[in-house]
Amino acid sequence: MNDVVIRVEALSKRYRIGAKEKADRTFREVLTDMAAAPFRRLKNLGKSAPSEETIWALRDVTLEVRRGEVLGVIGRNGAGKSTLLKILSRITEPTKGRAEIRGRVGSLLEVGTGFHEELTGRENIYLNGAILGMKKAEIERKFDEIVAFSEIEKFLDTPVKRYSSGMYVRLAFAVAAHLEPEILLVDEVLAVGDAAFQKKCLGKMDEVSQTGRTVLFVSHNMSAVQSLCQRGVLLRAGQLALDGPIDEVVKEYLTYLANGSKHAFDDNPERSGNGLVRLTAARVLDESSRPSQHLIAGRRATFEFAYKNASEAKQANVILTIFNHLGVAVTHLDMRLTNFAMGRLASSGKFLCTVPDLPLPMGQYRVAVGVQVNGQLSDLIPNALVFDVESSTFYDSGRSPAVKWCACMVKHNWSHDISEPSGSSRNDGEQNVVRS
Repeated sequence: MNDVVIRVEALSKRYRIGAKEKADRTFREVLTDMAAAPFRRLKNLGKSAPSEETIWALRDVTLEVRRGEVLGVIGRNGAGKSTLLKILSRITEPTKGRAEIRGRVGSLLEVGTGFHEELTGRENIYLNGAILGMKKAEIERKFDEIVAFSEIEKFLDTPVKRYSSGMYVRLAFAVAAHLEPEILLVDEVLAVGDAAFQKKCLGKMDEVSQTGRTVLFVSHNMSAVQSLCQRGVLLRAGQLALDGPIDEVVKEYLTYLANGSKHAFDDNPERSGNGLVRLTAARVLDESSRPSQHLIAGRRATFEFAYKNASEAKQANVILTIFNHLGVAVTHLDMRLTNFAMGRLASSGKFLCTVPDLPLPMGQYRVAVGVQVNGQLSDLIPNALVFDVESSTFYDSGRSPAVKWCACMVKHNWSHDISEPSGSSRNDGEQNVVRS
């Protein structure tokens, strides 16, 4: 018996920017187009043809996935991850190549996939089950379990258009995971739920894989990918860059991210924002105010970002998020949190954020930086900086916890109270305090 449930052969998907994809037309539409063609050419006489730009979201991707396998699909934004899953879900057709799927597919590609906004949560459970090809008796058998997992029983008979994004994803994941699809496709939607629910979902996906069902999991959270998957594929600019054990694929991806930060301010496809204020360069300064990519925990660190202001914008808000080597956010530095009163923006200048005592354990980190002007995103660079934290003077002992045990280090005190219980013959108590 063949255990391959997904076979992708030379799969490619092309999109045109500046022109609509030609859809299948009826015979009547073809005749009408032929009759109008001479007049259209006359109208456009002397005009240049509209420019078209072709983008290959996927290019010659070939892979196989076996029954019961949990495959992690990773890569930067725009690498083709979501396009691959949409083709496998039959949402879009490939330009070239083919994809064979053997089994019933449950897709969770975005919040509320397959939901009808006017229907209630209860009705959408039955609708999704029908879409998956399940009989009413099968859905009813799983109904109570789905509701309990989603934790939205109170709003079950409310139209889902009134649900928050968190409620949406709770119900959508519960339906997709419990209605027993043989293949489950999950694309980053778990980022919407809270931490407890994300952990619950990861546990459910692991449970799903243990029953012999197949999971394709797309995520930027490398910790979740490594804990759930045994195998991974790395997509880069629409092409399959690496297919192998998940630890090797994650290591290659993180190395790629570190190298990519050198060109973060060039023609970066991951960059976004309206451009009122644009960041032009970034660097990290150590405790001596010298540029360095190697910092020491417990000492001062400064993040410096140069900007250009080509607009009338007078004020801005800057936000930094620091991610560890697994892609998990360890801290969030927001100008508004410090009540910093920024002066008027010049045509060019620098934003500086100083951390007096860097509380990060040893390891590699990357920084995402965003600038807001008048409440609107002006510039966002997800991979602006990469730096390493070495040794540690954070604790007086000179010791540091292993990075696998913590995301950040916290100053703390210990005390030892050996006072005798009330009524004891001992009159004085003794207390030792040790500070760290």
